[in-house]
Amino acid sequence: MTEETPGFEEKPDVPSGATPDDAAETAETSEQEGPAAPEGDAAKTAGLTAQLDQVRTALNERTTDLQRLQAEYQNYRRRVERDRVTVKEIATATLLTELLPVLDDIGRARDHGELLGGFKSVAESLETAAAKMGLQQFGKEGEPFDPTIHEALMHSYAPDVTETTCVAILQPGYRIGERTIRPARVAVAEPQPGAAPAAQKEEKPADEESGGPEEG
Repeated sequence: MTEETPGFEEKPDVPSGATPDDAAETAETSEQEGPAAPEGDAAKTAGLTAQLDQVRTALNERTTDLQRLQAEYQNYRRRVERDRVTVKEIATATLLTELLPVLDDIGRARDHGELLGGFKSVAESLETAAAKMGLQQFGKEGEPFDPTIHEALMHSYAPDVTETTCVAILQPGYRIGERTIRPARVAVAEPQPGAAPAAQKEEKPADEESGGPEEG
């Protein structure tokens, strides 16, 4: 049986041929590596957390940029659509304005009973096509005069009107939707100056109408 020598301490394995200094350095390195491992994990975790925060910040910035681009694109689409509708309305109004003299001739021919035969068929087709494009005729005798849609070419006084009234339509007006492309050209009549409204006229007493009381 082998007996342990008192006072003998085990030393770390040292490769053959190593010097005592190398053995001491190996032991010191082993002591330093033990407690350093947890600190390395913490530093690595902190680095990953910092990288994650950077990625999140970049993602938020890109998301904000994308939302802004989407809003700008939607505004662009609405603006283009609005401009397209406006251009279409202007083009339609320009075309129909050029056709108004023809429509006036058709109206005069109809009033004089000259809208007959093939000319009548062509005229009605033209009027139908203009109506499909949104053209609407307006202006009637007896309606109140409105300077926003009527153009007064003649003026007179009449005892049977209570306000400025269109008494004759010299040339009908036309509109497309809410856009007036030509006002109605009319003759207007106003109430007689100084004439009292019919509602304010007082009836004469019966004795005045009969010539006064009878003498006995």
